[in-house]
Amino acid sequence: KSHSAAYALIAYQTAYLKANYPSEFMAGLLSFETGNSDQLTHYLGDAKQMGINLLLSDINRSDVKFIADKSSILFGLEGIKNVGHAALENVMAEREKKPFKDLYDFCFRVDLRTVNKRVIESLIIAGAFDLMPGNRAQKVAELEQIMGQSADEKEAVRTGQMGLFGSVAALEEGAPRVYEFQPREEWSTMDKLEKEK
Repeated sequence: KSHSAAYALIAYQTAYLKANYPSEFMAGLLSFETGNSDQLTHYLGDAKQMGINLLLSDINRSDVKFIADKSSILFGLEGIKNVGHAALENVMAEREKKPFKDLYDFCFRVDLRTVNKRVIESLIIAGAFDLMPGNRAQKVAELEQIMGQSADEKEAVRTGQMGLFGSVAALEEGAPRVYEFQPREEWSTMDKLEKEK
């Protein structure tokens, strides 16, 4: 009887929250299940069935956890496969200083030992950089080059050497150069969805 009463109370409370605060309820549930991809997929399906709009991750807006935004849920960065806590802590600490301008600025500012190629590639494929210059195909294809150039630029700032990219003074003010992508056709919608999944 005691178990029945306790479960009935929890069922009543969660049913109330789900009925009256569906976005918040599902955001909390999704955040709780980020470590379990099967359950996460199940609850993402439930959220869609409830009419809740799932927004893609955004490196400048998304939190580590899923966030309710009116009748939508902003995908949490922790829900992206291959993106760990240490990497996210580094990203969030940098983002608090100021938003990221583009992928090059991101690579220049974060610790690339923690936020490695695999992490950044996963973020790109999940759409976290979609609002920045370049399409996903360009970003993935040129990621290694961007990481190499930003690491060289960071080292030039650290050692006080002038490089090909401009004055050290400009770099020290936190203004890395603007990266220009090579023309490249974007992935098809099916390719993008398959990679996102």
